[in-house]
Parts: sequence; structure tokens; C-alpha cells
Amino acid sequence: MGFLSKLFKNDSKKEMESMSNVKLAVIYYSSSGTNYQLAQWAEEGAKEAGAEVKVLKVPETAPQSAIESNPAWKKHHEETKNVPEVTLEDLEWADAIIFSVPTRFGNMPSQMKAFLDTTGGLWFNGKLVNKVVSAMASAQNPHGGQEATILSLYTTMYHWGAIVAAPGYTDPVTFAAGGNPYGTSVTVDQDGNMVEDVQAAVKHQAKRTVSVAEMVKKSHN
Repeated sequence: MGFLSKLFKNDSKKEMESMSNVKLAVIYYSSSGTNYQLAQWAEEGAKEAGAEVKVLKVPETAPQSAIESNPAWKKHHEETKNVPEVTLEDLEWADAIIFSVPTRFGNMPSQMKAFLDTTGGLWFNGKLVNKVVSAMASAQNPHGGQEATILSLYTTMYHWGAIVAAPGYTDPVTFAAGGNPYGTSVTVDQDGNMVEDVQAAVKHQAKRTVSVAEMVKKSHN
């Protein structure tokens, strides 16, 4: 445990406990509920760190017939109809953003990409520079593209001029959740249940994102 002891011997927990005044948008897409749950856990962690949080979904672009054909998708769509949809104003409002998405062939779903493609005006006017961002993902098997999906999101963030706050190996909970240093990821079985226990890792990632955002805000004051 020598290496791990040194790795985790830092003041990150102390810093996270003292954070405040950060505005965080948790932006997700979910067809059957997994990433909505991840978003809710991120909200809990960020609020524990003192952040003001909005949980927002990206607009659904799939045809209603596709949603109706899948009972789990239809059920979740109805259950979350009152969750507000993200707007460009929410991006401008936020100091930090956490994205949560399922993987689609190793990439982000088209619904998330469609929203990100509308941010050109904010990008052109420098409104997304120094936003602190982090991402999470899910798939139906352990090597189903979770890491590639998260990295595909970060590619857009680099173009924004955002600051990526990946969890890395800053807390042992990352290992318990599967060990993804780019962002918390989870496997979902055929019954829609999460295989790994990722709640603690999600909350840690949210607190770390808030912590980094607070440091960025202080450096600009």
C-alpha cells in the first residue's frame, strides 16, 4: 500500500468539504434511467460540497415511435417529463458542468451531440472558456466503450477551452467503482441494473469538480 498511501495522502477531502459558491450544471441523457441516477448522485455530492446545482436533460431527438417500442424507455421518458431541458443559458450560468451519458458505439449519443453542436455561438464569444467539466458514462458490458465515450465528450471540451477535471486516482472509491480515471463508468446488465457500486465514486467526482471550479473562480477574483 506504499504507493497508494502516498497517492491518497493529500488534502483533497479537506478542500472538498470547504467548497462553496460554485454553480454546477449536471447535464445528462438517459433512455432507461441509468444516467439519470448518476446525475442525481452527482447532484448530491456537489450539494454536500456547497455548490448550487441544476440537473438538466438534453432534448430527446428520437421519434416517439422508437420510444413507444421500448417499455423501459417509454417508462423513463414519462417519469422524467418534468425534468427541465438544458439551454444555452444554463451553460453560460454554470461555473462547472458534469455530463452523464450512455455509450453509443463508443461515442456519445446523438441527443447529446445535437445539443453540443448548438454551442457554437457561446464558443465563438468565449463564453465557455475555463468552464470546469467532467463526464460519466454507462454501457452494457465492461468494455463497451465507456472510456471512449467520456474521451469523445472531452474532445469537445478542449475546443471550448474548458478545464477537464477527471477523477484520476484521487480517492480509493475509484478502484471500487471499476478504476476508470477519466470519469466514473458503470456496467448495466440485461435487466437494467448497475453491476458496479459507483455511488461513492460519482459523489467524489462531483466534489472534485466543484473543488477545481472553486479554485478557478478564486484565481479570477
